[in-house]
Amino acid sequence: MTETHYRAQYRIDSARLAEYDYGSNGMYFVTICTQNRGHHFGEIAEENSDCTLTPTNIGQRAIDCWLSIPAHFPFVLLDEFQVMPNHVHGILCINKPDYDDWQPNTFGPQRRNLASIIRGYKVGVTTFAGRQQIEFGWQARYHDRVVRNGDELDRIRRYIIQNPANWPKDQDNVAGLYM
Repeated sequence: MTETHYRAQYRIDSARLAEYDYGSNGMYFVTICTQNRGHHFGEIAEENSDCTLTPTNIGQRAIDCWLSIPAHFPFVLLDEFQVMPNHVHGILCINKPDYDDWQPNTFGPQRRNLASIIRGYKVGVTTFAGRQQIEFGWQARYHDRVVRNGDELDRIRRYIIQNPANWPKDQDNVAGLYM
């Protein structure tokens, strides 16, 4: 990413595809990280050779908010997702049957697209943390990938499902990060 001038200040260019419509029908793989990769959402534990997250209160809220996305955005279908100690992986499907108004990605207000969905999700978790007086924050941005075909979708699904088992090898799984 490069920095550009905007309103006499530097800003980092968007990582989004410039000509892509993030409100269009499709599958999107997203990763959302906690601020400074802090371990807020729980711990990965192995039970019966199966690794799963044992969530904290805010970790459970992260799960519940993800599952409630379609209640707030009825055009979204959920696919695989995984809440990890310091990040969330998920696949979202935007499904607007009558959508035919292609709008390339632009800087500015976002609604009924991937950015607005992720913003709503982050707000839900952050609001809960504030009400519970839990010190918590998200990384300012998120990572996304437009899923291009069925093979890629299958690889991403496997990656998400296997993420807890791979946690012991994760570079962010180090002592002292638990908040």
